[in-house]
Amino acid sequence: MQFFAAFLFGYLLGSIPFGLILTRLAGTGDIRNVGSGNIGATNVLRTGRKGLAVATLVGDMLKGTAAVVLVNWSTGSEVPEYGLVAGAGAVFGHVYPVWLKFKGGKGVATYIGVLIAVSWPIAAAFGVIWGTVAALTRYSSLSGLVASVATPVLLWAFVGPKPAVLFLILTALVWIKHRSNLARLRAGTEPKIGSKTAAAAPPGA
Repeated sequence: MQFFAAFLFGYLLGSIPFGLILTRLAGTGDIRNVGSGNIGATNVLRTGRKGLAVATLVGDMLKGTAAVVLVNWSTGSEVPEYGLVAGAGAVFGHVYPVWLKFKGGKGVATYIGVLIAVSWPIAAAFGVIWGTVAALTRYSSLSGLVASVATPVLLWAFVGPKPAVLFLILTALVWIKHRSNLARLRAGTEPKIGSKTAAAAPPGA
């Protein structure tokens, strides 16, 4: 029951759709009708509002960090696995939010937020890998996918098997949610960082 409670807490926290809330408050309309139709920071950037994109990124990351930190604090960190379970819940909540009929974001920002709480040096390594791939390709999706593959390996080598196994599961989830991005990358039609599109992509994009 305690593990379920930790997961549920993380899920509810992770399901807060910051991208949708912030863009509506700013009067830019429904972000699901822009670009890829995603509620994450990359798609918010396609509205041309960089400040909103940054705020969305920070919000989506912090809900992952908060899920782990708050659960660890409430349990006195006696069972760190509770925090890991809460972090997993946060990523699943972002990807499958109950408030949006389980149609959420791709999970990368919340994934990073959880990683910050679990091991900030590995999170920094994720950022370096992401930034390097992004600088070379200008593809946000590809950058996140490459960095996510390295994360479980780095965690296993420097932190321990339990966090590594958790992030292996989360990495699989991130890749599943990026199926349409992978298809567009292969076709050469994936939007690059900073590109603007006026209408939503076809369903499933």
